[in-house]
Amino acid sequence: MQRREFLKNMSIMASLALVSMSPLRALAAELSAEEQITKIVGAKGAKAGAANLVAPAIAENGLVVPRKVEVNHPMGEGNYVKSIHLYAAGNPTPKIVTVNLTPANGKAYFSTRTKLAKSQDVFVVAELSNGTFLKDVKNVKVTIGGCG
Repeated sequence: MQRREFLKNMSIMASLALVSMSPLRALAAELSAEEQITKIVGAKGAKAGAANLVAPAIAENGLVVPRKVEVNHPMGEGNYVKSIHLYAAGNPTPKIVTVNLTPANGKAYFSTRTKLAKSQDVFVVAELSNGTFLKDVKNVKVTIGGCG
């Protein structure tokens, strides 16, 4: 009789564990790139122009796609690029990186290599110290590989 009681208790505990994990999956649901950008920018919107995303039009290998981001904006003490956010709309986790800057950086620029799951739009959003935002979008076609 002890064995049956033990198995019954174990099945109840396993069921409770599965049920209690369901809300965690809902919390872990990733927001899309557009939703994450809207959350950062808010109702202000972002102006196109001064933020420049350099990415290949066709990436031969989606596992290693080079990116360069440059924001043509002064980096003075009271007027500078505060942060740069990079997103890939088609990746399972759209946020690639956030780079925080100060006037000591001298230039709002960085380069990186990232994975792309498939052909998709890549977004860059630059936040300025005065609260305004700049953006750029490039479409990158992936021929092989990827992270999906």
